[in-house]
Amino acid sequence: MATLVRYNNLPTFFNPFYSRPVINRYQNTTPNVPAVNVKETETAFLLELAAPGLKKEDLKINVENNKLTIGYQSEAKTEETADKFTRHEFSLNSFERAFKLPKTVNADAIKAAYTDGILTVELPKVEVKEEKLVKEIVVA
Repeated sequence: MATLVRYNNLPTFFNPFYSRPVINRYQNTTPNVPAVNVKETETAFLLELAAPGLKKEDLKINVENNKLTIGYQSEAKTEETADKFTRHEFSLNSFERAFKLPKTVNADAIKAAYTDGILTVELPKVEVKEEKLVKEIVVA
């Protein structure tokens, strides 16, 4: 008995829902990039990054050239020794997210806190005064 199989002949850039996750050929895992919620209030922007099980000492937050970068890197080593062999395994977990900051963010007053697996970054707003250049030009 024949089985009908439907194939998707359209390339994946036409429909992003048909794309396949990238799989590391050495480990059977997909890339690990945490989800981020962005909220705007009257006084600040709030970033909430879901990062459960991480150590806050390994989180790195930098601001350079109006770009906020949040990164994490952790290395784990295991060693097993038996009578005739020794096995060493290394695993490296890391991610990096970058955000372009608007001109209304005060980069000197950014605060971050890590509680219950959620990294919260507060980006306070500063009032940008737009100077309107009004100049009277005299006709000669």
